[in-house]
Parts: sequence; C-alpha cells; structure tokens
Amino acid sequence: MSLPADSTRFVLVRPSHAGNVGAAARAIKVMGFADLVLVAPRFADVQQHADAVAMASGAADVLAAARIVDSLAEALDGITWACATAMTPRDFGPPTFAPREHLPALAAQGHRVAFVFGRERTGMDNADVYRCHACLSIPSNPDYGSLNLSQAVQLLAYEWRQALGGWPVVAAAPAVRAAPLADGAAVQGALAHWQAVLERIGFLDPAAPTKLMPRLNQLLNRTQLTTDEVHILRGIARAAEQAAAAAPLPRTPAERGKQG
Repeated sequence: MSLPADSTRFVLVRPSHAGNVGAAARAIKVMGFADLVLVAPRFADVQQHADAVAMASGAADVLAAARIVDSLAEALDGITWACATAMTPRDFGPPTFAPREHLPALAAQGHRVAFVFGRERTGMDNADVYRCHACLSIPSNPDYGSLNLSQAVQLLAYEWRQALGGWPVVAAAPAVRAAPLADGAAVQGALAHWQAVLERIGFLDPAAPTKLMPRLNQLLNRTQLTTDEVHILRGIARAAEQAAAAAPLPRTPAERGKQG
C-alpha cells in the first residue's frame, strides 16, 4: 500500500541540537518522506545552522522546507492519527506498542499519520503524549535503551516504510544471456588434449597410468564448462605444447631421471 506524500509527518518537539534536525531530514528523505515540522526548536534559524546543513547531507530540500511552529497542536493540524515516541508507557496515556505491532494495521487504515519525537534529553512531556492516539516504544537493550533522536526517527521511518510496502531491495539486474554449455564430445576432446600435453611434459606417464584422468574428467563434469571455457582450456594446452616444443623436456619421469 502507498499513501500520498503529504499523509506522513515527522514532528520534532523542541529539538536542541541542530545536527539532529539535519540528520532527521536525511533519515526521512531516504525513506521517501518529506514533511518535517519543528516545534519551538532551540535555534530559530535551524534550517541554516551549519550543523544541520552538514548532517542533512543530500536532504537540504527537506531541511529547508521544514515548518517551524510554536506548539504541538499546530504541528498536528490536519493529522488524524498521532504516534508519540516514548520508552515507557504513561499513566492515563494512549496504549503503547512496538512499531511492528502497530504500524502494519495502521498503514491499512488510510490515516494522515504523524510521528512525534520529544527533546533529546527528556523526551516527550506527558501533556504531549496525551495528545497522541498511540505510543510507540522501540524495543532495545533493557540496560541501555537511550536512542539518539535522529536514530529514532530513522528507525520509525524505516518501519513505517516497510508497513507501507517497502522498497525493492535492489534494482532488477539486466538479464544476462546464459552461455551455452559444452557438450560431452567437447569436454572429452579437451581431456584428450590435456592428456597428450601432460604426457609430453612428463607429468603423466602413460606406462604407469594413475587415476588422474578420471579425476580430471569428474572435475570438469562438476564444473559444467561452457563452450568458451573449453576453448580456453584447449588454448592453454596448445600454449603448453608450443613451450614444450621450444624447450624439449624428457617424455616420462623415468627419462627425466636419466639426465644428469
């Protein structure tokens, strides 16, 4: 399922680090979202702040288009389902879910959804959580569950994109024409050629045959050679024959032993 681009909004409430704002812009853009709203950020000119611009890294358009408002109520204007982010449930607050527990069903309902993130050091105020329809808690190490703000944005943007249907893992590779496999006669021809060369250079003694050739036969069968690969093997064999002719070698291991 896919929703219109303006059906998903990411809201940062009173962010204090400009770099996190830029990184959040990058995080949502890479998942195909663009609507970023900042509630009373520490820096009024955060879109031009050097740290924000540096961390946006390719998402300058999302950063520049981010809207700045004074309150969460303004940030949620037009939204039909708001998800707070908090590590622990709040008394009298909305129900708490893991993202993968809640988001697939939410994606099927056609809401205009906002994901709301609190301040870096203190998270969301209770009053802001109460405004939301659900609370999302990212499962994490119970001994250390503190996520950086922009990392939390990236995780929820990814989970939401997956709930909406995701992206292809990779672009489809162009079809590659399969090379024709060599037939049995071609393989046997290559083996016979190599047997002659191995005898010529003294590696194989025809007077004392071993299991070498049957083993090479099985090796080539497992390899499933293409016709081009058979031609390569035959070419190597011809080059070895030419080298042996230029510098004659004894024909057998026994003959090699006779030379002083």
